[in-house]
Amino acid sequence: MKAFEIQGGFGLERVAAVERAKPVPGPGEVLLRMRAASLNARDLGVVGGFYVGGEALPLIPVSDGVGIVEVLGAGVTRVKPGDRVCPIFVQDWLAGTPTEPMLHSTLGGPRNGVLAEYAVFPQESLVHVPEHLTDEEAASLPIAALTAWQAVVTEGRVRAGDTVVVQGTGGVALSALQFAKLHGARVIMTSSSDEKLERAAALGADLGINYVTTPQWEQEVLRLTDGRGADHVVDLGGAATLNASLTAVRPGGRVSIVGVLSGVTAGGLDLIPAIRKKVTLQGVNVGSREMFEDMNRALARSGLRPVVDRVFPFAEAVQALQYMGEGVHFGKICIRF
Repeated sequence: MKAFEIQGGFGLERVAAVERAKPVPGPGEVLLRMRAASLNARDLGVVGGFYVGGEALPLIPVSDGVGIVEVLGAGVTRVKPGDRVCPIFVQDWLAGTPTEPMLHSTLGGPRNGVLAEYAVFPQESLVHVPEHLTDEEAASLPIAALTAWQAVVTEGRVRAGDTVVVQGTGGVALSALQFAKLHGARVIMTSSSDEKLERAAALGADLGINYVTTPQWEQEVLRLTDGRGADHVVDLGGAATLNASLTAVRPGGRVSIVGVLSGVTAGGLDLIPAIRKKVTLQGVNVGSREMFEDMNRALARSGLRPVVDRVFPFAEAVQALQYMGEGVHFGKICIRF
């Protein structure tokens, strides 16, 4: 079968097309014929050596995908041949609070990812996807959509009338917008692009702030909320945006720490606003299988679809990763097998 591997070191130049033997499922395992994959910022981090070390190589990259069940191992009962399913990102996290060993069971590093024509997964790590979604849309669910679901719904408990600030217009951000609107919230989006803010408005965003022309966007949030602050801020920027998020949120509000696009170490973090305003800082680490299934029920009933920016053919997987690195996308970047 055809696959892509990170070989002999890190960097996009180390991602190569290879031939591998078609895997065979063991007891309790399932062979999937992969149909589509989607990219996340994490995938670039894996390729760059941020999340895994050289001992993990050679490694099949990319965490998120969807496939068709082709062969069942002995004792499999959760799925049947022909089912369309997604493998969950944290393979061993089925429900509840994850343990430390569970957090090391992630696809696309340290475990092999989905950038292969066939892959084997434990039956317990598979989730049926809503029928109304295309393969590319379904492949966009495991990290981006589920992260947004945990931030906005499972942990965030956003309610009708809440004001939610969402940073950026990537896959997580747009899913957060959709889920917040589904629950009746008022959503303020931030972006460096007026054109992207207009597209977000077409998806339901109530207000937009260009953080290039309005660098103190947190003050604009306070102005737009009559000085009260937002009920919830979905922070995707990380180190460079967390102080502003703490300023923008209301007393007793919540900041979901979702992304680390500007770095992981916030050396200049000012904790006084968090303490004074009794802010809840919630780390969001994608989600469990149980959360995934809850989200899929909501998607099926609402008809919501993840936003897909661009689809690349499987042979152009490296070009897709390069495009991801340019940071110009609006929504998800997908790969069609």
